[in-house]
Amino acid sequence: MAGNGLFYPILGLACCLAFIYISFGDWKLVDTKAPKMGFVERNGTQFMVNGRAFYINGWNSYWFMDHAVEGYRKPRVRAMLRAARKMGLTVCRTWAFSDGGYNALQVFPGRFNEQVFKALDHVIAESRQHGIRLLLSLVNNLQAYGGKTQYVKWAWQDGVGLSSSNDSFFYDPSIRIYFKNYIKTVLTRRNSITGIEYRNDPTIFGWELINEPRCMTDASGDTLQEWIEEMSAYIKSIDKKHLLTVGLEGFYGPNSPKKSTVNPEEWASRLGSDFIRNSEIPHIDFASVHIYPDHWFHDQDFEDELKFVSKWMLSHIEDGDKELKKPVMFTEFGLSDLNKGFTPAQRDRFYKTVYDVIYKSAKRKRSGAGSLAWQFLVEGMEESNDDFGIVPWERSSIYQLIIEQSCRLARIGGDIQQLKALKNVC
Repeated sequence: MAGNGLFYPILGLACCLAFIYISFGDWKLVDTKAPKMGFVERNGTQFMVNGRAFYINGWNSYWFMDHAVEGYRKPRVRAMLRAARKMGLTVCRTWAFSDGGYNALQVFPGRFNEQVFKALDHVIAESRQHGIRLLLSLVNNLQAYGGKTQYVKWAWQDGVGLSSSNDSFFYDPSIRIYFKNYIKTVLTRRNSITGIEYRNDPTIFGWELINEPRCMTDASGDTLQEWIEEMSAYIKSIDKKHLLTVGLEGFYGPNSPKKSTVNPEEWASRLGSDFIRNSEIPHIDFASVHIYPDHWFHDQDFEDELKFVSKWMLSHIEDGDKELKKPVMFTEFGLSDLNKGFTPAQRDRFYKTVYDVIYKSAKRKRSGAGSLAWQFLVEGMEESNDDFGIVPWERSSIYQLIIEQSCRLARIGGDIQQLKALKNVC
């Protein structure tokens, strides 16, 4: 080719193509300017990073992968991560599932949409660039984005389903195979941008088995317990580097002495889940709890709801210290703006109550390891919002609460890098 005078033109063309790909495509090499990350580990009741205690101020943006699929919505992921970094947030919880339906990651059992997988690759790569870790949830108990309902439909369509009940997700052998195949595919996925397998990527804070699991056809809790035991062991057989949680709401089961003293109401003990029993499984590294007092009670006023929030959180932190000896993360908390008499000032007080309990726990080196607000968005996302979502910087009082929490947790943990990044606001 050199003899025919074609070598240099072809080399020049190749260089041009490489430049275009680097400039406009997803480049496979890791950016050396991205913050260095170590894996988050657990030491007793505390999270640790590089030998230091790690206390978390974070948030939920479940929509990351879904929006990253489409070009006109994709920039919202970077915008949210950039804003979160300015607020000192360190962990985002988001969906690593979309089963069936529009923009499905898993189209059918074992069949995946590569375009959507690349969107999840993008979310992880972008998070790394901004120094944000991800708690990735693997399936939904609810019907949004498919959830366990979609798995049951697939088994029924394939003629192998034992029951049309949504709870058969937990005990049907065929569905368990579907879900295990899904787990393996996600955990061993090699990121098309960074080249790192998900199971080897410290950008991922940890895995969440299922969002808000309930198995109401077996109030004893045995069915859900056996499923958690099997699936948590399976995840750890593939990935021993990342932390794992269940995704619980935090309700106490029928045999718990706290079922009538701490649960919001009697119905909460009949959902087939139990905070202590589910969380003490050896493969589960930390406990998860949600906080939605205005949805759980039928006739409480706001002041009583705030009192309940403190009692609820302190009870679970006590469980982490004395029973589980594991960290406790409040992975969702929110206050609806549809409540009668709602004012933005109420939401400020609600956030402050949650943040203060976490801060005091961290100061005393107790098990309250952090909280993740539900949910944060950027401007122009009304279609993805609910009655809990906020654009934090649109209200200065709550924005300052968030930053203050990031600063004081970073001080307790001795996170010098985080404090340097926040030096203008702390």
